[in-house]
Amino acid sequence: MRSLHHVLAPAKLNLFLHITGRRNDGYHLLQSVFMLIDWCDTLHFDVRDDGVIEREDLTITLPADDLVMRAAQLLQRASGTHFGAHIAIEKRIPAQAGMGGGSSDAATTLLTLNRLWGLNWPLSKLMPLALPLGADVPFFLSGHNAWVEGIGEKITPIDVPASRFAVVKPNAGLETARIFQAPELERATETATMPVFAVNPYGFGRNDLQPVAQALCPEITQALRWLGSFGLSPKMTGSGSAVFAKLQDGVMIDSAPHDWQMRICSNMAIHPQAGWAATES
Repeated sequence: MRSLHHVLAPAKLNLFLHITGRRNDGYHLLQSVFMLIDWCDTLHFDVRDDGVIEREDLTITLPADDLVMRAAQLLQRASGTHFGAHIAIEKRIPAQAGMGGGSSDAATTLLTLNRLWGLNWPLSKLMPLALPLGADVPFFLSGHNAWVEGIGEKITPIDVPASRFAVVKPNAGLETARIFQAPELERATETATMPVFAVNPYGFGRNDLQPVAQALCPEITQALRWLGSFGLSPKMTGSGSAVFAKLQDGVMIDSAPHDWQMRICSNMAIHPQAGWAATES
């Protein structure tokens, strides 16, 4: 196998996001449900025999040292392979949205190059490479919608009902670090349980990052109010600035104001590359 093209890297939504504490090293402890949606980037991979890893940006220009390059280089070093790769990216998931686009691309890169380079590593061997790349990368690598705890490394597969969502990305973006550094951020939300969440999965909990994000980015408040005007119950995903709401029967939304990006998305039961890693021995 020398190439894999049209490989999808899906975005995620946080159905809730509670900050339950903070470690001595400054990392925040969280509880959340991460859910895959069909707003995807598309990646194209070709093996190189000379060990060179290069990236081609097909839509927007990405930073030279983005997560795709870092993931590929990390796997190359860890495995000692002599192969390289040409990776072309059609970027569709908005940046600074809280939708995990960069982390998803990194996970897809690890899974695809693991296959193309003939490494055949199981997930247990890929996972130690994932968390240093970003807190969301282990989730995308795991392959399922999940109850996530700790700093993102404790992942329990969970089922959520098939549904459709309006997802809106205001023009303004937010850097995650600004929100987590805010002194007014709630950091002591009571821990929740999966059975309580399962009673009302699309109405459970809140996003503890949302009040801080709204104060930093007024467009988030505007987007929440706009979705609310359709009788929906919107919420911010991740650290924003994207917001979303489960669509109710009979509600039709064709486009968003202010040139905001908006899509009607369906959730996904399983990641497109689930099963690409080797079976655990």
